[in-house]
Amino acid sequence: MNPAVRLATLPRDGRDTLFLLLVIGWVVLPHLANLPLWCSLLVGVVLVWRGTLAVQAKPLPGRWWLVALLVVMLAGTWASHRTLLGRDAGVTMIVALLALKTLELRARRDAFVVFFLGFFTMLTNFFFSQSLAVAAAMLVALLGLLTALVNAHMPVGRPPLKEAAKTAGRMALLGAPIMAVLFVLFPRFAPLWGIPSDAMTGRSGLSSEMRVGTIASLALDDSIAFRVRFQGPTPQQLDLYFRGPVLSAFDGRDWRPLLARSMTRFPPPSLGDPQLTGFGDPVRYQVTMAPNNRPWLLTLDAVTRAPDVPGMQVAMTSDLQWVVSRPIVDLLRYDATSYVKFRHGPQRRVGVLPEYTQLPPGFNPRTMELAGTLLRDNANGDALALVQAALRLLRTGGYTYTLEPGVYGEHTADEFWFDRKAGFCEHIASAFVVLMRAMSIPARVVTGYQGGTPNAIDGYLVVRQSDAHAWAEVWLADRGWVRVDPTAVVSPARTGSFQRLVAPPGVIASTIDSVSPNLAANLKAAWEAMNNGWNQWILNYTQSRQLNLLRDLGFDSPSWADLARMLLAVVVLVALAAAAWSWWDRLQHDPWLRLLARVRKRLGQAGLQVGAATPPREIANLVTTRFGADARGLAQWLLKLEAQRYARVPAASLAQLRRELQQLSFPH
Repeated sequence: MNPAVRLATLPRDGRDTLFLLLVIGWVVLPHLANLPLWCSLLVGVVLVWRGTLAVQAKPLPGRWWLVALLVVMLAGTWASHRTLLGRDAGVTMIVALLALKTLELRARRDAFVVFFLGFFTMLTNFFFSQSLAVAAAMLVALLGLLTALVNAHMPVGRPPLKEAAKTAGRMALLGAPIMAVLFVLFPRFAPLWGIPSDAMTGRSGLSSEMRVGTIASLALDDSIAFRVRFQGPTPQQLDLYFRGPVLSAFDGRDWRPLLARSMTRFPPPSLGDPQLTGFGDPVRYQVTMAPNNRPWLLTLDAVTRAPDVPGMQVAMTSDLQWVVSRPIVDLLRYDATSYVKFRHGPQRRVGVLPEYTQLPPGFNPRTMELAGTLLRDNANGDALALVQAALRLLRTGGYTYTLEPGVYGEHTADEFWFDRKAGFCEHIASAFVVLMRAMSIPARVVTGYQGGTPNAIDGYLVVRQSDAHAWAEVWLADRGWVRVDPTAVVSPARTGSFQRLVAPPGVIASTIDSVSPNLAANLKAAWEAMNNGWNQWILNYTQSRQLNLLRDLGFDSPSWADLARMLLAVVVLVALAAAAWSWWDRLQHDPWLRLLARVRKRLGQAGLQVGAATPPREIANLVTTRFGADARGLAQWLLKLEAQRYARVPAASLAQLRRELQQLSFPH
């Protein structure tokens, strides 16, 4: 039998079950990237099994099957997460329980449990992503669950799902204004407001330490780290250095901040006055940063005044890194002002500068010999001349910038300078700083992001994880700390233009490029502009923006209590307006006649035209003659409608008749 014909002839129970399983599958689909593999397989098998039982009208499995599957679910959750508590373990169990509950879907009561489990599971998708794509998918899921819920309240006959979907759509449209008012006015209590995240699940493009090879793994990550909107012209590409962690302690393998164990405290420990002075015109901008579970603010070098971060304390370390009082687990927007020309650090070789010349013994012996050679060639020992000599070696020594430098061994600087002569930015920066320290020149590694891609649609500069970068800073007498980017010497295109090392395009991207070289880029820019609008206006609607709204409405010193009173006033006004409209509607239209008119309209759609003056009893005779036994329920309802208006003791109230009409199946 044709599958479409078979579905059309399924009993209503089988049809409704298949529709509900389809909706559940759609709700669970975005979770597949977050669930353990066993859970995804379990949910898929259970949903297919339940659908097969519905199509073949076979009995549901017994209680012991459910108990066994429940034990498997609990054991799998414990094995995957080592706990039954927390976000990840909780979502795993909720998704599995939703699927298992479909195996005991026998009565309307069971269906309602599945509906509300489905609504809860739908909300848990926002624990992992609040993007525009996920929101759109969950809107479809909401309409699907509402359709199934409405359909479950229509137990008589076999009403088409289209009618239930129309009712669900009307319900969603009627509820949209209420949701909009709650979104705008419901008080947000920072930092309690927002989607919670597990402590160690956030991933950042940067880390508080650097082992040679870690940043290279980010070169294929095209996800967005943050967006920047400049108030004036965008600075030159060569000036777009966004500062992150500064790494100064080296053990031969890993780079870490000085006082790394104390960097988790707030405010961070100080190693002295940063002695920062900006020159030239300031650059004002706004950053919208994606969650990274790190307490770092990415700012354009260098920021002399604390960025404006709503609801958080801000502090600067002595090496110019800005940090906040807690990890960033939600989308964050902040304003900052930078000076691309600046001076930083002591002018004389005092204080903690000896810490920046230390190297572990026994590592990189050939680099130490190279440092001795450069010192002999520059007998006066001028630090600037030594720096220029090292850069000249990088420029003329056949060194290359590559995404696949291979696995480095114990002596990473030696391998870069003498063996491989190829590397990514952290290979180059690390080897350069080791060489500087070997010549007693204070130096350190700075990590962050360099460059970005302007989006022509919304005007934002998009900085991706693939823009993650590492460069060096050296200390020079009378100048302080000076940025030196050895990668820019090896590959000027890395910092002097928007060129990046990228992965080869896939089959779909290659096909699109062959048809229209700019189509994929334009579509990507348009989507990112839409997603950025969602981030700016929806996800970043904070308590401060709520209070600014009240200021615009005339409140002098708005507070959350003013928001609550405003929300209560709007709710009361809407309720009064709805009551007034309902009262006016009853005066203008007879509810009894409206019910009769709805029947005439539905019969007209079924091919039976009925005159406006035809009474209910005559309509009952017409439908019985035209449709026979299929219209028996409708004919009885019409007689009850007539009795409601003309009988001494009405058989039913108008409200009851209205509910029965919604459940009636009209003939075709």
